[in-house]
Amino acid sequence: MKRWKATLVTVVLTSSLIVMPVFAEPSVDDLKANKKAAEEQVSSLQSQLTDLLNKLGQLEEDLIAKGEEITKAEEDLKEAEELEKQQYEDMKLRIQFMYEEGNTSAVEAIVTSEDFGDLVNKAEYVQNVHDYDRDKLQEYVDTKKKIADLKTTLEEEKSNLEGMQSEYESKEDELNTTIETKKSEIADFDTQIQAAAEAAAAEAARQQEAERQAAAADNNGGGGTGTGGGSGSGNGGGSSSGIDYTGTGNTATAQAIVSAAYSQLGVPYVWGGTTPGVGLDCSGLTQYCHRVAGISIGRTSQVQGGGGKAVSSPQPGDLVCYGTHIGIYIGNGQMIHAPHTGDVVRVANVYGSPWYRRYW
Repeated sequence: MKRWKATLVTVVLTSSLIVMPVFAEPSVDDLKANKKAAEEQVSSLQSQLTDLLNKLGQLEEDLIAKGEEITKAEEDLKEAEELEKQQYEDMKLRIQFMYEEGNTSAVEAIVTSEDFGDLVNKAEYVQNVHDYDRDKLQEYVDTKKKIADLKTTLEEEKSNLEGMQSEYESKEDELNTTIETKKSEIADFDTQIQAAAEAAAAEAARQQEAERQAAAADNNGGGGTGTGGGSGSGNGGGSSSGIDYTGTGNTATAQAIVSAAYSQLGVPYVWGGTTPGVGLDCSGLTQYCHRVAGISIGRTSQVQGGGGKAVSSPQPGDLVCYGTHIGIYIGNGQMIHAPHTGDVVRVANVYGSPWYRRYW
């Protein structure tokens, strides 16, 4: 009996050893291979994000330029319409004067001439009056045509803007899909997207500086690269991306940024808008708020979101960055931003997965 039990125990132990796998420690080569695969994955993600952000940045610049063209066309149209009104009123007064004076006044003036010299002078006067009236009528006709052409141009520009905006929104969706997909794959995703934004902003700044130097060379007849600081595309000097900006952490400066944002609540969203109190787009708003505080930053959300200082715990006055959108953080999980066409500058909850940059 004892021998049978001993045999049973031996069989059970042997079976256990067979079933239970033995996990060997990963080799150095395995660890290196895993590390290389992870690095390649991060590098691929960086490339994807940077490429998308660059495309969105270029689209945003195109949209801003197109918005500025539309604003100019609207201003030209308004001026032309005011000129038309004035010309029309002047013509009415002229017609009224001619009617009250009577159609025969010019003929009578010639017939009653005292001598040939007087006749020539009065005939010349009548011709001048006729030429004046004809010129004024032609000016009015030309103004009417200009208005018609401006309206046609404006409609075409708005149609182009809508097409560009659709493409922009499509790229936004592509970026957001990439973000959501890769977030679960990459542990330090926030670091990766900020690095991509910085790379995109640096490239945009490099291109702007190259364009500025080329323009300066052209202006100087090909000699030298001109003078002036930085490559800023917005108001003020300094680096257009703000990458080299070093803030002082002055909360009074941050409060000035926030106060400027509050002052623009209710202002309409306008693509290419940089005029406070009239029309602003998202990056136009943030640029204005920083300018009020004495800080020069870039013009587009791409450039702004890649500059300054990365912060993980935002404070009022920091930028809330989405790659395709940007706003001013005001605390308690809220921001002030210019959302999109058809909306106005307003307070909103911070949404999605933004990163934060500080310039103050």
